[in-house]
Amino acid sequence: MELETDRISLGSPAYPTALAGIQDPPPELWIKGQPETLAGALVAIVGSRAASPYGVEVARRLAADLARRGVTVVSGMARGIDSAAHLGALDGGGSTIAVFGCGIDVIYPAEHAALAERISLHGAIVSEFPPGTPPRKMHFPQRNRIISGLSLAVVVVEAAEGSGSLITAEFALDQGRAVLAVPGNVLGGRNYGAHALLRDGAKLVECADDILEELPLGMRFGGRDSGLGIRSLESKEPNRASQDPVLRSMDEGETYDLDEIAQRCGIDRVRLLPRLIELELYGALRRVDGGRFVRRSRTC
Repeated sequence: MELETDRISLGSPAYPTALAGIQDPPPELWIKGQPETLAGALVAIVGSRAASPYGVEVARRLAADLARRGVTVVSGMARGIDSAAHLGALDGGGSTIAVFGCGIDVIYPAEHAALAERISLHGAIVSEFPPGTPPRKMHFPQRNRIISGLSLAVVVVEAAEGSGSLITAEFALDQGRAVLAVPGNVLGGRNYGAHALLRDGAKLVECADDILEELPLGMRFGGRDSGLGIRSLESKEPNRASQDPVLRSMDEGETYDLDEIAQRCGIDRVRLLPRLIELELYGALRRVDGGRFVRRSRTC
């Protein structure tokens, strides 16, 4: 089945909110598959291409458990941990997003053609590079900022010193994302990078619940599907929406960009971005042209 290719420009309401908030968002995204999977609770799982059987199994189990909770798994479709994470999410009946360092029509590595097809049917393939762009070494560190930028948390499973996974973790820290790591075998150098992250304060991951604890409450069970939509919140807790500092700072009918909202509500950008995504899922906010936000009128 031939899927449509979408191109989304920065400033469009369809452009992912989390990615729009990073320091250097790509001017446009090429997407093959289901663009709606770029919204909601996204978590990246990355790691070594030369993964051990243990690392592959951990990545696959974590991804499957997250998918069953309604979380979309993001990775880079490389050999090893990345492909295990994608497969785990698909096995869990969920969605997954592969970020390419080439055009979305160029499958790399070539042996992952069948996996790419499954991802596009149950998620999305994403790239900032136009179709036809070949994979180049310089592209992959660049694309890693998109993997972390789309996600609210980045989980590292098996990463050697100086690996691309650590570059993704560095981007995540700069972007204010949660960074987590899975402990592993201390023999050999396969886990040196992940253990270095743990020594520097990354959260230790043993199961999916450890990851879910880092997500905003309304996203831990699949966002809108969890039954925590704004209508149910208002019916059960009439004052909760009106007391929210973000919503209180916005006048109905007026549009605001990220910096304006941060200034009005007194919440820094790093902490504000996940909250805006959560409110967008609840239906309390919507994005309009130019990447601005407007508060929705209350419903009865």
